[in-house]
Amino acid sequence: MSILAVGTTAFDSVETPFGNAERILGGSATYLSLASRYFSDDVRLVGVVGHDFPDEYVELLRERGIDLEGLEVDEDRETFFWKGRYHDNLSIGERDTLETRLGVVETFDPALPESYRDSDIVALGNLDPEIQRYVLQQVEAPELVICDTMNFWIESALESLRETLDQVDCLVINDTEARQLSGEPNLIAAAAAVRAMGPERLVIKKGEHGALYFDDEGVFSVPAYPMENVHDPTGAGDTFAGGLAGFLDAQKALTRENVKRGIVYGSALSSFVIEDFGPDRLLDLPNEEILERARAFRRLSEIPDLEPAYSA
Repeated sequence: MSILAVGTTAFDSVETPFGNAERILGGSATYLSLASRYFSDDVRLVGVVGHDFPDEYVELLRERGIDLEGLEVDEDRETFFWKGRYHDNLSIGERDTLETRLGVVETFDPALPESYRDSDIVALGNLDPEIQRYVLQQVEAPELVICDTMNFWIESALESLRETLDQVDCLVINDTEARQLSGEPNLIAAAAAVRAMGPERLVIKKGEHGALYFDDEGVFSVPAYPMENVHDPTGAGDTFAGGLAGFLDAQKALTRENVKRGIVYGSALSSFVIEDFGPDRLLDLPNEEILERARAFRRLSEIPDLEPAYSA
C-alpha cells in the first residue's frame, strides 16, 4: 500500500520558554511523511518550496525513503515561512503567530505525478479546502482519506470546507476546532454534528488530555503521555496523523481495532516530536523506542479488576 502526504514544506521560526529556533524545517507535509515512513515503505510527498529551500533539507527527506517526485520547486518565490511564540503552558499548544509569509503557497496548484494517482491512503495536511478537493480529484480510488484543518478555514471558508468534509473518511482536529466547526459546546454533541458533515471517523485532539476517537461503534479514549519537558509542540498534530496513516497502511486492513492501535502509535510519535525543536526527534527514532512508548500508553490506560465497592 502507499501513502500520499499533502501539505506544506516550510521554514519555521519558533520561540518557547526553552529557547528559540530560526528557520528550521517545518510544514505539515514534512511531519506527515516523516511520521508515516516509520510504518510504510511507500510514502509520497506533495508540496511546494521556493528558490531558498536548501538542498540539505531535500536530501534529509529523500534519505529517509520519502518519494519526492511530487515536491515542486518555484524558482520565482520564497518558501512558506511561519514564526510563532509559545506561552508557558506548552502542553496545550497556546501560541501567538508573529509572522506568516505565504510565498509559494499563494500559487500552489498541485498536479499529482501519474505514479501518485493510485495512492491507497491520502493524508491531507492543513491547506485551503479547495486545494484539498483538487488533490482528491486526481487520486483514483483511495481506501482512506485522512484530513486536517484549522480555525482559519473554519472562519473564512466554511462552505468550501464542508464540501471537502463530504469526501473525507477520517477528520483529525482539536477540541477548539470541533466546537467551532459544529457550534456545539459539548464535545460529544460536537462530534456527532461534525460526523454528520461526512467523516465516518473523527479524532478530536485535546492536548495534554489526550484524544477521543468517534465512529459508528462508539467512543475510544487515549491519554496523553506524561511529559516533563515539552520543548516545541509545532507539528505534533501532523505527526499524529502521519503515524495513524502509516500504521493503517502497514496493517492493510481498516478495522476499528487497527484504527485504535494507529491512534496510540500516532500519539506515541507525537510525544517524541515535542521533545525537541522541529522534526529532529522524528529523523532517527529506533523502532524499539517507538514500540516501548506505545506500550507505555497501554499501561497508562490499564484499569485493574474492579470488585463491587458496596455490600451485597
